Amino acid sequence: MITADARSHLTTNDLDLVIRCLGGSGGEPDRELLRAGLDQVLDRPDLRRYLLAGAMPGPSTSLFFYVLVRHALVDEGLDDRAIADYCAAMLREFGIRRRANQIGAVDDHDHHYLVDILTDLAQSTGDRHFRVSVHLGNYALWLTGIFPDRIHARRIRRGGPHLEYYETLGQRGFAEASEHRLAEWTGLEDILHTTAHQFSLVRRALNRVRADLKLAA
Repeated sequence: MITADARSHLTTNDLDLVIRCLGGSGGEPDRELLRAGLDQVLDRPDLRRYLLAGAMPGPSTSLFFYVLVRHALVDEGLDDRAIADYCAAMLREFGIRRRANQIGAVDDHDHHYLVDILTDLAQSTGDRHFRVSVHLGNYALWLTGIFPDRIHARRIRRGGPHLEYYETLGQRGFAEASEHRLAEWTGLEDILHTTAHQFSLVRRALNRVRADLKLAA
């Protein structure tokens, strides 16, 4: 289950990298000072530029994606660190092997298309229905945010659906999940609700992240 945990996964090396960006020398005293105002430092435009410049040793994927997503969301008008945390965690996890095609890190079903997820959703009840709904939202956001060119190519070659179709299904997934009893229990209720209502904005923010990743490649 993907949760809003990107900032909680920052490493000691991440903190030292941020300190170097600020002109510090590193070490535990600097780290303690940084932790006290970490959110404000992560919002600094010079940190985003520093990470994109490829400073070595490089950041963890949690730090890298959080900073890119956070700045992209703010640029789009959404000042919500929890959603930045969540989207960064989703990018981190979906970049690992087949995770983007599975409901959880361990699952017997692979979903290569949204219709596969919809079929699973129609057959699911209880806790799995919640997890499949969340995955529907995540997968639609992953595709529209990071791979919009793939959606466009499928439409041109095979008459696939418009981007708006993916957005509608993503909104549906997050909205249904936000109303499930597990949404509050997992601490995701507000994140799922907001992302459902701001799906297009969050998708555009991830389009910005995609552009950053192409520049950094």
